[in-house]
Amino acid sequence: MNVLVIGSDIRGNAKDAAAHTAATGEAMDQRSDALMLVHVPADRRTLYIVSINRDTWVDIPGFGGAKINAGLQYGGIDMTTQTVQQLFGITIDHTLMLDFGGLKVLVDGLGGIDVNVPIPFQSTHDTGHVFGPGVNHLNGQAALEFSRERYAFADGDFQRVRNQQILLKAVLARLTTGGGLNDVNAVRGLVDFASCCLTVNKGFDPVQAAILAYSLRNLDANAIGTMTLPTAGSGFVAGQSVLFPDYGAINAVGAALREGRIGEFAVP
Repeated sequence: MNVLVIGSDIRGNAKDAAAHTAATGEAMDQRSDALMLVHVPADRRTLYIVSINRDTWVDIPGFGGAKINAGLQYGGIDMTTQTVQQLFGITIDHTLMLDFGGLKVLVDGLGGIDVNVPIPFQSTHDTGHVFGPGVNHLNGQAALEFSRERYAFADGDFQRVRNQQILLKAVLARLTTGGGLNDVNAVRGLVDFASCCLTVNKGFDPVQAAILAYSLRNLDANAIGTMTLPTAGSGFVAGQSVLFPDYGAINAVGAALREGRIGEFAVP
């Protein structure tokens, strides 16, 4: 199974904005500042996360060349999903989207998460939270600042992408700690709670979400593999700073996803 996870940069409600775009075709002021393809093997014992830098210059179906994060602005989660499917040559089974507020609510609802900070920094956003080296326990606001930061790092968005992977792994670890997904009723409660925060593709109803969550009850969060999609350098297109795709490498990753070999690229 392939699941696309989108983090919207909208300051309002991403779910309402996506619904408006779907109903009217009108562009809305939101972009995907986090974009992660999560590959779920059949045995459900681990996951593989492939991050895509937001400035990657791609063809957006029905629109043309643009940064990949613009797909959300012009066509909502459907266009973003189509763009990633076309890029990799794969089928995406489900798409999940969170906005800023949704991430804070989700993390706080879990009682916070523990992230292992690889590069200490002070956030340039909101509260200016200080992240020390090693394990930090984060509430929702701190988790948001951790996932958004790029100005504090020498390689900017590349470290932000790695931190977003760390954040997602921390959420999954929190969900699976102590057999948290072993109880069917607890899983149903989790899905009901998360529905307030998540925008999902049509057809991904609460029953399917609960089935997927329960199937991950034996997930080993420490074995989750991660990678960032390779690029072929940076440059400018129409006055925009962009990253050019390395299509040879992308084709190899797409083939590995289709053939169940993504573990050769995405490593713990």
